[in-house]
This record gives sequence, C-alpha cells and structure tokens, in this order.
Amino acid sequence: MITLGIPNESQSGDRRVALTPDAMKRLSRVGIKVTIESGAGVAAGFGDKAYEGASISSDPNELWSACDVIALVGAPTATQVESMKRGAVLIGLLAPLQNVEFVNVCAAAGVTAMAYELVPRITRAQAVDVLSAMSSLAGYKGVLLGATHLPRQFPMMMTAAGTINASKVFIIGAGVAGLQAIATAKRLGAIVEAYDLRPAVKEQVESLGARFIEFQIEKKEGEGGYAAAQSESEQQQQRKQMHAVVVGADVVITTAAIPGRPAPKLIDDDMVRGMNSGSVIVDLASETGGNCTLTQPGKIITAHDVTIIGLTGLPATIPYHASQMLSRILTTLLGTIADKQGNLALNFEDEVVSGMTVTHEGEIVSPRVRDAMGLKAEIAAAQGAVS
Repeated sequence: MITLGIPNESQSGDRRVALTPDAMKRLSRVGIKVTIESGAGVAAGFGDKAYEGASISSDPNELWSACDVIALVGAPTATQVESMKRGAVLIGLLAPLQNVEFVNVCAAAGVTAMAYELVPRITRAQAVDVLSAMSSLAGYKGVLLGATHLPRQFPMMMTAAGTINASKVFIIGAGVAGLQAIATAKRLGAIVEAYDLRPAVKEQVESLGARFIEFQIEKKEGEGGYAAAQSESEQQQQRKQMHAVVVGADVVITTAAIPGRPAPKLIDDDMVRGMNSGSVIVDLASETGGNCTLTQPGKIITAHDVTIIGLTGLPATIPYHASQMLSRILTTLLGTIADKQGNLALNFEDEVVSGMTVTHEGEIVSPRVRDAMGLKAEIAAAQGAVS
C-alpha cells in the first residue's frame, strides 16, 4: 500500500496545496494511505479537520522520511530530498530544466523525481497537464489585474451623464492563458483583439468574440502546439507591425513563452512611450524574463505613465481552485503509477510516466534534462534506461 505524503509549501511561500480533502477521500478508497503535514492546506482554505481519514503529522521530518510518494506544488529543499527513503517518488513542479543542482540531489538520493513541467504534449496526457491548468488561472487573473489598475472601466455603459466607451484590450499569444484572458476580458465587456504567430488559433480567438490581428510575417508553429522561436530580425519585424495596435490599446496582456527559453521581447520602450497615459501592460511571461523590455519580474512599475505588471506566480493567488486542479491531476497521475491494490507500479513504457521522470535509481534519465545539463543526448530505450 502506497503512503502518500503532502508536506507544507512553506519553503516557497506558495499558498496552494497538492491534495484537497475531497480527492484525499477518493485515494483512501483505492488503498492509498495519506499523511498530511499539519497546516499544509490552511492557506488554500482547507484546514486539518477537513482531511478526515488522513494522518495529520506535526513532524515534517518523519513525513519526508517515511512516505513512499511525496507530492507538493513547488520544488522542496535539498535537505528534504536527502531525507527521503531511496526509491521513493517525488512529484511536483520541480523546474528540472533550470535547476541542475536540484536534479543532481534527486539522483544522488536515489529518488524517482517526476516533474509536471515535462508532461508530454499529447492528447492522453491532458488530464495531467499542470502547466495548462495553471495557465488558465494566470490568464483569468491577468485580466483582473489589468482592469484593477486601469483608470477606466472595461464595459461600454449608457448613463445619465452620457455614453462611456468600452476599453480596448490587446492580448498577445493565444495559448491557454491567452484564450482564457480573451474570454475573461469579453465577459467584462471590453473590446478585445488578439494576436498569435500560429494561424491555426484564429478560429479559436474569433469563437470567443475577439478580433484576430494578422501581420505580414512568417507564421510558425513549434513542437507541442507552441509558437516556434523567432530570430532577432523576425522579432524586430513583428514589433514594427505590432506598434500601432499596442499604442491604441488600454490594456495589453502578453502571454508569449516557449518552454526552456527566455520569453521573446515583443514590446519595446518606444511602444510603451506611445501608449496613452494610464494604460496597463500585464506581462504573463515575466517568470522567464517578460515580453516587455521594461518588465521587472515580481514587480509593478510605472514607465512613461504606463503601469507594467510583472507579478509572478499568479495561479498561487487563487489557491483554492488552483489546489483543486492540482489535486485532480495528482489523483489521475497516482492512478497511472499505482496498481489496483494501491501498490507503487511505475510503468516506464507509458510515455506519460517516462516523459515526466527526471531521475530514477540514481540516474538522470530524462533526455530533455540531460540536454539542458549539457550531458550526452543519447540515452538507452525507455525501459532499459529507467529499470
């Protein structure tokens, strides 16, 4: 029987929790024993009493050392990983492509580390796609931030004092975050325009009631449905054509990001200078450097009388529903790595399991992570590499 440990996210300050009480009850019914660190769910709105049936631990060291599977939101500390028993499984947003030292710690500890960031972009993996789930929350919250900081309202209104014109919102990038931003801005009554390098998303944008902006540049689509990376000259061409749309918007929301690479710079100083006083830019790509050259990750600043919002970790500001999403994903994943008797059964022939696995039995087994670390790209077939 698997013992699942849910520790506190105190190291990262994240208010989310990896498992909610309703999902915990479902796991208990299939033979998975759950141990929750006391207070782990409080910040997300789930007190210890809500986890009826689980073991509530006041000793985090015991939880880390005793459980077969540890699930959390962000990456733990090296000390916490080192306290895990060999062969235990660690699940979370581990940032393995950026955090080389952490990956080495997991390998040295003999831990099987599974990173949500590495979920393959295939149809059957959508049920465990944490990045898409969290992006939808970021798109929603980004619009609310834009509306809050804009010194005008979004919807058109007929009043006794006359007509109030609707605000214009321009959304750059029509992935999960961008599409959610479009839907949210439309519901608030704004006039919405959107742009994406991939022509295939035009129909999705228009189905949400937004106008799709097209520029005379080469259309590219990369792997997994992401936009392909552009050269500096291509980005300059794009910025030149985008200038008129950006300066005419009241709120610009940028979402353009490519996994494992710095965010492309799409809005420059000249564009910001040309925007109307009081306009707002919400940079949802700030965690990888930002789409605006003036963005300061983690901060809200004013430049040329324009508010530039570079706050990071927006999904964590909606901890209740973010935790519900994470919890459902964890429950689905556990159903993949456990057998019907509730015992750990990692099947590395399953491309979701093998794709997510970073380290196993003391080795770094993920080709993507090995490439990122500058190691030899060749790796044995999945079964031989991780068993």
